[in-house]
Amino acid sequence: MGRDVVSSSYTARPMKIMLTNDDGIHAPGIAALHAAIRDLGEVVVVAPSEGQSATSHGITFHTPLMVEECSPAPHMRGFAVDGRPADCVKLGLRRLWPDAFGAGSLPDIVISGMNSGANVGINVIYSGTVGAAVEAAFLGVPAIAVSLHMGGGAPHWRRAAEIARHAINRVLEHRIDPHTVININVPRTHHADDPMPAMRVVQMNTAAGIDNYERRTSPSGQAYYWPNGDGMKFFHTKEGTDVEALMDRFIAVTPLQYDLTDHHRMSEWRSRLHG
Repeated sequence: MGRDVVSSSYTARPMKIMLTNDDGIHAPGIAALHAAIRDLGEVVVVAPSEGQSATSHGITFHTPLMVEECSPAPHMRGFAVDGRPADCVKLGLRRLWPDAFGAGSLPDIVISGMNSGANVGINVIYSGTVGAAVEAAFLGVPAIAVSLHMGGGAPHWRRAAEIARHAINRVLEHRIDPHTVININVPRTHHADDPMPAMRVVQMNTAAGIDNYERRTSPSGQAYYWPNGDGMKFFHTKEGTDVEALMDRFIAVTPLQYDLTDHHRMSEWRSRLHG
């Protein structure tokens, strides 16, 4: 199959999937998601050896990336990388995957998650989960980022992963361009019998978060600042956005892009600076 699409349907044939995250290879979210998707085909995990939340799209330049093969959960094998989520994807696609499957080979899709905490609104910019997915799409492999809204009690990871799998199935029923990024956020899930939520395709909420820094003083008298806020309060929530959908307990699905060019203002700036 060529690189134009993953498949016309996720059931068409067994898939090759690279699974990553930003909470670390031993996190409960990645184990639950692996268990939920492993019957789709061959799943290889390439994930940070330690938690790397809010590392966005950072990559490592000046230190080596130490890699250890491991089996962090039943039926789950993969590579623990001493780096950030984008490092894992870049190393995985450029070296680990071709080493395992042959020169020039790539997975059909990269799935990043399931993150412990929602990645909606401005959090999309900070998210290592999304950063990993964007790195995959940039390198020509379509990607899905999956996150779980936390709070209100302990999460039921298995049920949350079943809901995520339902959303992934729906995405994979359709043709996927190799540079596609789909961001999926699962609403709070606390019980094995929680109903399957409906899905909404929504845009990213762009309001700033309501958070700040509490000023404190160390025993030596030096000032320091402790971040406060839970990351899910925003100055406003626009109708039809990911934040609204998730708060209304829908599965929020948002297509993302990595081209940061403000195309609407290109003509304006050309006239200003070329005149």
